[in-house]
Amino acid sequence: MADTMQFDLVSPERSLASLQVTAVQIPGADGDLTAMPNHAPLITTLRPGILTVEGAQGTEKYAVTGGFAEIGESLSVLAERALPVAEVTQDILDSFVTDAVNARDNATPEMLDALAKQVTDIAAMAAELGLQAKT
Repeated sequence: MADTMQFDLVSPERSLASLQVTAVQIPGADGDLTAMPNHAPLITTLRPGILTVEGAQGTEKYAVTGGFAEIGESLSVLAERALPVAEVTQDILDSFVTDAVNARDNATPEMLDALAKQVTDIAAMAAELGLQAKT
């Protein structure tokens, strides 16, 4: 039984992480989950939140705004936007909120609930980071 698994986190802008980990806490759209070595295969969508990675290097946290996670023998996260939490500033958070509010305000009726939830999830992420979401 392996005690680590390969973890990769990428966004359109860059590759953020590629390392061996013992656990990854994922902000899943259908609820938070923790992936560990030998986890059952799963693909899930991400909601805005904090992705927490644990391994020999310690604990690292990343702010993500959405995307997908594929869990198998390894874990790959393809994020819409992702940054190490240490890089998230009030201006960056404001851009997350602005993008989500604009998408919500221009949404079709079918998409309105999901986009309104996205705005709420970003506000919750802001609170966890000690920042203020201006919605």
